[in-house]
Amino acid sequence: MKKFVLYSIVFGLYLGLMSSDFQSLPNVSNSAFQEGEKLRYRITYGFVDAGEAVLEVKSTQKKGVGNRELLQVVGTGRTLAGFNSVFKVYDVYESYVDKKGVFPWIFKRRVNEGGYKLNQDYLFFHDKYKVNTGAKEFTVPVGIQDMLSSFYYARTLNFKNAKVGTVFEFKCFMDDEIWPLKIKYLGDEKISIRKGKYECMKFAPVVQTGRVFKKQDDLNFWVTKDDNHIPILVKAKIPVGIVKLHLVECSGLKRELVKVK
Repeated sequence: MKKFVLYSIVFGLYLGLMSSDFQSLPNVSNSAFQEGEKLRYRITYGFVDAGEAVLEVKSTQKKGVGNRELLQVVGTGRTLAGFNSVFKVYDVYESYVDKKGVFPWIFKRRVNEGGYKLNQDYLFFHDKYKVNTGAKEFTVPVGIQDMLSSFYYARTLNFKNAKVGTVFEFKCFMDDEIWPLKIKYLGDEKISIRKGKYECMKFAPVVQTGRVFKKQDDLNFWVTKDDNHIPILVKAKIPVGIVKLHLVECSGLKRELVKVK
């Protein structure tokens, strides 16, 4: 009887500690996206349509640790027929994101670019501050993002009181490294794309020494100035020209995109 009581106390303490770990996982106020959202972008090089990217938010039966509910987000990028003979690209990114915390539990990356192929599968254990890549295990901060979940997490950030020059930062695990992702708010602009004209917030990444983009002006992106926080235009300067990515189609939004005159 005494042993039973002792085991009950120990088991209760264990459950309490486990519950405490789950409660310590971050929760995020998400008014930006929902299940069913689909965004389609066209990628242009100069005046030529070179590719497209599609981002979707889907339901899933998969669960996180502690039976936490997830969303499946999928991103695909491909070259269009005219560019396939030059440099064919077909990439697929998949992330299972915590509904309450907007951080990943599972990440999959399938890259096929001009014959170069790369497969990555990451398992995140936020309750243990770990990520497992199959080959190695890394210690990471709780709530760290992956390449795809970063897109959705960034949309949940609160930009309402941002002043020009304000920098937003969060961590991303990518290619066996922890990357500090920093974006700087540059002000508001009205941006016209094929789909229409929108009131936007302009951002630029805070570049790191030795990376592809050397200066702030090398990469800019514009995000709708509403609760959707949808990037509608990305402009990147590369050594051989300018590449643009712009929104051409959207559905399943939490709220309608409002055009301006």
